[in-house]
Amino acid sequence: MPHLAAIGWKRRPAAEERAYPFGIPVVRALERIALRGPVTFFVGENGSGKSTLLEAVAAAAGLPTVGSEPIERDPTLAPARALAARLRLEWHRRTHRGFFLRAEDFFGFAKHVARLRAEAQRRLEELEDEYRDRSSLAKVLAELPERRSIAELESRYGAELDARSHGESFLALFADRFVPGGLHLLDEPEAPLSPQSQLALLALLADMVARGGQFVIATHSPILLAYPGAQIVTFDRVPPAEVAYADLEGVQLTASFLADPGRYLRHLVAPGDAPGDASGDASGDASASAADSPEGG
Repeated sequence: MPHLAAIGWKRRPAAEERAYPFGIPVVRALERIALRGPVTFFVGENGSGKSTLLEAVAAAAGLPTVGSEPIERDPTLAPARALAARLRLEWHRRTHRGFFLRAEDFFGFAKHVARLRAEAQRRLEELEDEYRDRSSLAKVLAELPERRSIAELESRYGAELDARSHGESFLALFADRFVPGGLHLLDEPEAPLSPQSQLALLALLADMVARGGQFVIATHSPILLAYPGAQIVTFDRVPPAEVAYADLEGVQLTASFLADPGRYLRHLVAPGDAPGDASGDASGDASASAADSPEGG
């Protein structure tokens, strides 16, 4: 049973309220989204409102953020806080465990952690000079806060988080910070991840779900959306509605593209250069003719 049971309204936007985020069609049309299981995906085109609602849920739930600023102080999340004040979250079991992550915030966060570590290391070097002529005990006591700070950072985020690739850093963070029984809200976590790394993330999700975790994820990734038994809510409909994986336009488009890339690319490149384009071949000509026809899309 998920921790967060449903998302609805305490007070709906008035008819005259059209400023962002209350003017977003799916926000205005929102009734109640029941979260039926441990993994729920929000899908939709850019600007559809899925990330805005996810941010507002994070603010309403009071979850910590993985980012340079907490939700309550981040100026970019001011609209989300305004929306959060109007939302009603229904709980099966209230939890403050877990976190909220926007992919765009992570890179700044990694640099922030690296800066804290560098500052502590620089202070240790200064103490080396300051305590050169003093007792070893005095030096150890003076260094203790900085060494504790470095140890805590490395324990939570690993050594030199920003020295890894973005994908490696993401997966390391998830492996370290996902908590049993926690609520994790992730906005487009696939952004820095290769297909193989997305599969690794699915394995992490499955492990944490088995330990009582819940995930609400805004994503465009057909790989992540294939999580077995996941609930998928599309924001391309007004109001938002559940949709089957096979019925998602993005999934259908990806499958069609992979089956015949040349069909989509032949107008962008010289004849014969598009992947899968058999220039001068009868089958290639037939494929091109089909693509030009209404039935061919």
